[in-house]
Order: sequence, then structure tokens, then C-alpha cells
Amino acid sequence: MSTNKRIGLLAAWGRYPVVVAEALRRQDYHVSCIAVADLADPALRDICQDFRWFGWCSLGRAIRYFNNCHVQQATMAGKFPKSLIYQPRVWMRHVPDWKFIKTFYHYLITHQRDNKDDTLLGALTNAFAADGITFHPATDFAPELLVKPGLVAGRPPSDNQQADIEFGWEIAKLMGGLDIGQSICVKDKAVLAVEAVEGTDACIQRAGELCRRRGFTVVKVAKPQQDMRFDVPTVGLRTLRTMVAAGANVLAVEGNRTILLDDDEFRQFAAQHKISVVALDDRTPAHAAA
Repeated sequence: MSTNKRIGLLAAWGRYPVVVAEALRRQDYHVSCIAVADLADPALRDICQDFRWFGWCSLGRAIRYFNNCHVQQATMAGKFPKSLIYQPRVWMRHVPDWKFIKTFYHYLITHQRDNKDDTLLGALTNAFAADGITFHPATDFAPELLVKPGLVAGRPPSDNQQADIEFGWEIAKLMGGLDIGQSICVKDKAVLAVEAVEGTDACIQRAGELCRRRGFTVVKVAKPQQDMRFDVPTVGLRTLRTMVAAGANVLAVEGNRTILLDDDEFRQFAAQHKISVVALDDRTPAHAAA
């Protein structure tokens, strides 16, 4: 098998890594998977030709594994909950190897550098690149996962909902530009909740606790300078289920820069629960999605 048909998959939490692995196999790639322990889906073992669990501080071992599998190109998929690094005694439970310490010492230990998502993930990919492994966006291999602009599911938003979308869109873009989070919840042009390290689902849940009237809007965007190799906005059935439980009825995402999982089931669920889903093109006004 030629080297260019070998690829590494760094898999964290969620269904997205499974979908990416399946897409790579359909394209006849030989997939070597690094599965982050306690996060990645065990189903990946049956999809990928090479598979191994790694602790999330075992950076050196992970790089050597890809090298042993003759991997020169790789991709990453899935969420790594950043809140994990703020758990008590985290470094005692996940003992870092020497490569991890050298890579992240000034970020996570001395705090001489910031711990923004892009900063940490950039340091991670640079560590692999130093050993000849280049990361590419997963959407390069599965572009069909990117949602197209327009009405995605449900009814077109009402005038009031459109106003909330436009209001939330501008603020979400500002938050994304600061690398704080991707999602914001809005009701009547008031911000209910902004995503930070807790993730989109927890942000939506918090908005539901604060807005007992229900009927609020969720806006999820890419960062203005989104690196498509990592942390690409992703929505799926889990997002919609969280919205239903919290009382949200509108979801606005960014077209061509947001991953939509389980497309058919997503649309059916949204229609069944009367959730309007729109994908906006950042080059056009938000109301154009209607």
C-alpha cells in the first residue's frame, strides 16, 4: 500500500470521529487510529485497520505509534472537553510523558502562554509536524459533512426569530474572534448564555434554566479565522435533543463551515419537534437565510 493512502486519525469524544473513519475507509485509506482514552467511541476499533487507546498526556507514545504505522498525514476529529484540565489532581491521574511536558509546559504548567483552544491545538499539531506528521482538515476527506447555506430543517424563522439570529450572530462572531466559544443563546435580543469551556450542550442547558419562557435561539458560528483542522463547529441529533429539553426552538449555524452529522435523522427530528434550523453564509446578511 502506498504511503499516501495511509492516514492517522486522532479521535476524541463524539460521533464525528466514527463518521470520519467511515468516510476514510470508503476512500480506501488505511486508517491508523489514536483513540483518546475515556473519550473516543470503542466502535472505531472495528472500523480502523490499526487501533490503540492512548491517555491524553501520552503525546510521545502517540507520535511514535503513528511513525510505526508509517503515517505521514493525519486528521483529528471529536471534542476534547477542556474542562478536564481543571479537574483536581489531574496531573496525578494522567501522568504526562516527556514529549507532552516539553510541548505544553509553558501553557498548562507555568501559564506563561495562553490556553486558548487554537493555541493548545496548534501546539499539538506542531509537535506531530516536528516528527513528519502533517494534520489536514477532516472535511478535506468528507466535504459532504459541511452544511450548505439556506434553510436546513423546519419552518423558516419568524421576523422576531430572525432578529434574534442577527443579534446573536454579531456577538457570537466577536466571541469566536476572541477564541472564547462558538455558541450563544438569545431571547428577545438579550444574551442568555455564552459558551466557554463547558461546551455547547451545557451552554444551551444553562440558557434553558434562565429562560423558563422557552422559545429561545441558539447561534453557533465558526471563528473568523477558523482553522479547519480542528475545533470546527459541529451539530447533530444530540444538539437538537439538548435544545428540546432546554426549550430552544431555533438553531442558526454557519454554512460551509459547520459539520452536520446524521443529516436525514437530524432533519426529521427538527421537523418533528418544530425546530427551525438555518445555515447562514457569512458573506451575506443573516436575514438572507430565510
